[in-house]
Amino acid sequence: MNAYLEWKWIPRGIALGILAFVIFGPLVNLLLWTVAERWYFPHVLPLKYGFSFWANVFSPRGNAMSSLGTSVFIAVLTVILSLGLAIPAGYALARLRLPFRGLILLALLIPQAFPNLPVYVNIARIFYQYGLNGTILGVVLVHVTHGLVYAVWIATAAFSAVDRELEEAARSMGASALRGFRDVTLPIAAPGLLASAIFVFLESLDEFTGTYFVGAPDVTTLPLLLYTAGSGGNYQIASITALILLVPSITFMFVVERFLRSDVLSKVGH
Repeated sequence: MNAYLEWKWIPRGIALGILAFVIFGPLVNLLLWTVAERWYFPHVLPLKYGFSFWANVFSPRGNAMSSLGTSVFIAVLTVILSLGLAIPAGYALARLRLPFRGLILLALLIPQAFPNLPVYVNIARIFYQYGLNGTILGVVLVHVTHGLVYAVWIATAAFSAVDRELEEAARSMGASALRGFRDVTLPIAAPGLLASAIFVFLESLDEFTGTYFVGAPDVTTLPLLLYTAGSGGNYQIASITALILLVPSITFMFVVERFLRSDVLSKVGH
């Protein structure tokens, strides 16, 4: 019996090792490519390490910094427009007895329910008629179609988690509906709205397909630069660009974990 217990940890250890390899293996490979000066088959590890490709990426001709600036600018505009629509929509869905409320929330998932490629091809065709192809505005509008899913659903959950009695107490003390919303409801729902903004920002920052069909070649974001480098065989450039995109994603995920409370998550979809 004791011998069985002593050997029982082996299959669990193997399973955890395989899981760790699946999760962290691609990340380790990515990090190796960012410092690999020479690396080719059949060598398991790079033959030469260095940071010369980092200098190429951040040089003016590397276009990484301008692409990063464009990506951040588009993401910020996407967040502003998405929250501008999501806050009133989320409050209405959380507080008002709207008919077909469930269908409205379900309709917001439609952009995620279909393959992205045919959706973006048709959006690009429509945008071409209105001169939105190759413009920042066109790319932002495409990003908003996906960002609204996170924004409205999380905003609805955030407002649903706010106790109605707090609003009623503010109204009983003479506050108007707008002031009660501004001074009571909005500050309490702010952590959930912040998490919503972060999700929309990251979704926009990493978006490739919609940006490619609507914005390329006039609008160059970091994901487009990553695709161009990878398809051209410049794996060092592609890996460094991917690492730049990975940093804000990991950072903001910790922020989301801090601000998105369990009581808010329990209201998602309700």
